[in-house]
Amino acid sequence: MTATLQAPAFTKDQCAAGLRTAVNILEKWQASTEQACRILRISRSTHARAKLRNADWSVSLDPDQMQRVSFILNIHAALRLIFDNPENTYGFAAMPNHNEFFNGRSPLEVMAQGDMISLYESFRRIDSLRGAQW
Repeated sequence: MTATLQAPAFTKDQCAAGLRTAVNILEKWQASTEQACRILRISRSTHARAKLRNADWSVSLDPDQMQRVSFILNIHAALRLIFDNPENTYGFAAMPNHNEFFNGRSPLEVMAQGDMISLYESFRRIDSLRGAQW
């Protein structure tokens, strides 16, 4: 007999709340609709519904999509710890970054490539600025 581990299931309401928050953060980071959809791996229609902030709206997200939402929330939390002014907290993601990994691209550009590795590495590099050790 083999045991399989399953990721905890999220309710549709939890998915909607997380997605709304991530979309709001990406909007404050000045991400385009296309960038946000690639980062979160969602359709344009789901993105549009998430922006409506309709309390009755719910959505099912798969584990990959929820992990992407989690990375956006955690990057935002790290930026709030690093910076004490909104201009940097919300502007950092769109600023060109000349550190080795970003090579002159903004974190938003890198994350918008749409693959999980780019999103994870962007999170890891930004989180390390607050002194996090991996």
